[in-house]
Amino acid sequence: MEHFREAEIKKIVVPGKFTMSPIELKDYIDFDVKRVYYISKPEGPTGAHCHMEEKEFFILVAGTCTAVVDRGNGIEEIKMEAPTSALYISNYVWHHFKDFSADAVLLALSSTNYNPERKDYIEDYEQYLKIRDEKLAS
Repeated sequence: MEHFREAEIKKIVVPGKFTMSPIELKDYIDFDVKRVYYISKPEGPTGAHCHMEEKEFFILVAGTCTAVVDRGNGIEEIKMEAPTSALYISNYVWHHFKDFSADAVLLALSSTNYNPERKDYIEDYEQYLKIRDEKLAS
């Protein structure tokens, strides 16, 4: 699987009842989910970083936001709108989220358990640039 992929979540509309968005994980991710978390009531951007091991699948469940990523081509911004926007972000992909609407809820599925020591993180963009091309080439 590639290091980064935008995905559009399907919508099934049952007139007069509901809209359902089924997600077959095998179609979107190449890892076993070990942790689920979500971001809500956003007051500002998330911290910019990449992971050396962790892979994540982000699903915007409500609202809007902007993903900021570097997948080997420099910084780019991707507008996300619920309920159909999702992103697969592998290890060594720089990312963060900003410009959340007040009602935004961003769901994340992670390949790792939480580690408060943050040993898996690179949080300095200049340090990231020194290893980016080598790591994303594999």
